[in-house]
Amino acid sequence: MKTLHGTGMALSAVLMSLLLLPHAVAQQSEQYDYWAHQRAMIQRGQQAIFMCNGLFTSERTLEQVFADELAFLREPIGTASGGDYQIDWERRAVEVGAADGVPVMRAAFRDGIGCIILAPDQTLADIDTLPQLTLPAPPGDAAQIPWPDGDLIESEELPDNINATALQAASDWAFDRPTAEQNTISLLVVYEGQIILERYAPGFDMSTRTRTWSTAKSIASTLIGMTVDEGLLALDELLDLEWLPTVGSADSDPRQKITLRHVLNMSSGLESVDNNGMEYATGSGLSYWAGASSVHGALQRAMIRAPGTHWDYENYDTLLAVYAMKRALGDEQVYAEFPRRALLDRIGMRNTLISTDRFGDFVLSSQVYTNARDLARFGLLYLNGGMWNDQRLISEEWIAFSRTPAPATLGRGSQYGGQWWLVPEGRNDVPADAYTTNGNRGQYTVVVPSHDLVIVRRGLDYGRQGFNPWDLTREVIKAIQ
Repeated sequence: MKTLHGTGMALSAVLMSLLLLPHAVAQQSEQYDYWAHQRAMIQRGQQAIFMCNGLFTSERTLEQVFADELAFLREPIGTASGGDYQIDWERRAVEVGAADGVPVMRAAFRDGIGCIILAPDQTLADIDTLPQLTLPAPPGDAAQIPWPDGDLIESEELPDNINATALQAASDWAFDRPTAEQNTISLLVVYEGQIILERYAPGFDMSTRTRTWSTAKSIASTLIGMTVDEGLLALDELLDLEWLPTVGSADSDPRQKITLRHVLNMSSGLESVDNNGMEYATGSGLSYWAGASSVHGALQRAMIRAPGTHWDYENYDTLLAVYAMKRALGDEQVYAEFPRRALLDRIGMRNTLISTDRFGDFVLSSQVYTNARDLARFGLLYLNGGMWNDQRLISEEWIAFSRTPAPATLGRGSQYGGQWWLVPEGRNDVPADAYTTNGNRGQYTVVVPSHDLVIVRRGLDYGRQGFNPWDLTREVIKAIQ
């Protein structure tokens, strides 16, 4: 009996273990990063773009680039003293990485555009095939042209109602941050059209171009608004794009229901590819840092929600709107020159370069290099209701759209309009009519109509970042009595 009992116990143990097996399988989880190779490629591409633009667009030293621009990367390759990278000073190009299974990534400066990332299978021999823009500079010397059309400052006296002590305190607040990860490189305040504060960190000055990141989206919206004002596009017309992959009948593709308003409100209903830890593995990251087409990637997302019902911040939504603008303009050369002729040259933004991918499509969701004064001019255009030198460049209707909360944000902060950010609901320490651009690493151009005020803060933040433009606005407004 003891033996039988013992055998029964053993069989029970075996049966129990078999019963537990499905449960054990169900507890499996995916720990392996299947995107590791692409992440490594994209990180090399990021470093190539940062180094190329830092050296040849911003005209900073290699030591400065490693200290500031590359602080954003977790593991930069090499140091300013050397490493697995090559700089071709004559061709104004950078190669990052070694032949170790991850592609060597390359970026090259192109006149009128800035640095362009090449595809992994391209070499520096392909530089001459990349786009460039040889449009002549606007006439005149900016140093001799009065602000805001130029850089000549005719008076540095503060208006009587500006408290100099409070203004200095706001400046110190912006620069003396509690963490080194908030790295303010410039601060510019324009009150009633006059520059009342301009300050730069060591190694930067009024001519230094740095990346706007998503502040570029507000510039994109402005250009798109101009085409709407001209009747070439309409906010509530269908985008009518050739979506990928193609289906048997375009009429059966639910993406045909997306309008220009939907994408500018970040409410296209298309699947998210730039969030949830995938922003540096796939999606627009392949366009920004790996040489993929910014247009093809934007056209390949599937619809997962009804347009206009859900807010989802996506670079590709902006790029869809830019592509619609390109189609509306109709001509490649007209499109290439449009930002300069329609906007930049007309308001004195001489230091601004709007970059393209290698196919010539503007990466106007992020890849713009400019300085603080040019962004202040951009803010003044909006502060002045779309007027510049008595000429209307943007309609009041477009500005109103830019400042109106996207319907899908109602009830969840109402913090986003038409490619501009709005004061969140419930915040009462800054004027409710303020609105701002917002770019990674702390790029803000804040417009405050009720106080005749524009504030530009440029940063090279990294890590947790966390600089708050509305806190800065609050501090600056304390100086206006």
